[in-house]
Amino acid sequence: MKLRWLLPLTIVPLSLGIGAWQGYRWWAWSIAPQSDRAEDIVRIEIPPGTPALQIGSDLETAGVIRSARTWSLWVRWKNWRAESGGFQAGTYDLNAGETTIAIAEQIWNGEVIEQRFTIPEGRAISDMAAYFEREGFFSAAAFTEAANTIPREDYPWLPEEIASLEGFLYPDTYQAAAGTISPENVVRQMLDRFETVALPVYEAATTDLSLLDWVTLGSIVEKESVVAEERRRIAGVFTQRLAKGMKLESDPTVEYALGIRQTVDKPLTFAQVETPSPYNTYMNPGLPPAPIASPGIASLEATLDPEDTEFLFFMARYDGTHIFSRTLAEHEAAIDRVVRELETREVE
Repeated sequence: MKLRWLLPLTIVPLSLGIGAWQGYRWWAWSIAPQSDRAEDIVRIEIPPGTPALQIGSDLETAGVIRSARTWSLWVRWKNWRAESGGFQAGTYDLNAGETTIAIAEQIWNGEVIEQRFTIPEGRAISDMAAYFEREGFFSAAAFTEAANTIPREDYPWLPEEIASLEGFLYPDTYQAAAGTISPENVVRQMLDRFETVALPVYEAATTDLSLLDWVTLGSIVEKESVVAEERRRIAGVFTQRLAKGMKLESDPTVEYALGIRQTVDKPLTFAQVETPSPYNTYMNPGLPPAPIASPGIASLEATLDPEDTEFLFFMARYDGTHIFSRTLAEHEAAIDRVVRELETREVE
């Protein structure tokens, strides 16, 4: 009778021991190198803001690690999350002959061979500065200082009148070798890209616009255009208004002057529109003194080849498209229409 009661007591610990041993074997297998060959290098690009668990999945898919599940467990145990300062974006040469833990530490420490950054069209220097600080490249203040320094000795084509490089830092995706990214180097990369991509387009064009006016008008077109099909028409409206001596009355110039961004729920007020500033095109005729953002090549080309149009006004529908009008009466009717549409959306 005693043996009958003792038997289960001896079996249970044994089964637990087998389970623990199997778990240990799985853990040891999953963190082990994916390859026995130290030369098995896989190049991986980790974009800014990639979640930690997504990185593990991508590494497993690429054959760098054995198990994304193990990666997840390790990240959770170490309390490594993207929002805590996390894994560093960039280009890595990862050795499949290393353990999962070693690879995780390499990415956490940012041991990149290349770093990548992307500046979309229509971003101002202040937006770029905030981006670089947010992504951990360098401080916003350091970038702003570099962007306010005009390196005319290396870029003699830069207009004499400018006080900053606003508009001339070409929006694009850039790569740089690890350890070489600094505010000054970033600025030079972006100026080099403008010199390569945009400047030849201007030099080959037949236009009465100066280089500064071209980029300034292009920046306004960039900020006003959401739908690509409307870009040349918007450029045509502004070209017509300039030719007729009309004020441009562009909302983005007021937003730039005041350092704000209007929304559907919080549009510009009359007081803001009437706030004096050299950049306020509701109060001043002609173009503002300098660009308000970095235009892409599509907007720059549109200013050189605007649509021949009779439209002098346009009203945003807040879905990316606009209602274009020939007269002030038509424009006021378009404003009423948009207001009604917005009120209907709120009721629904």
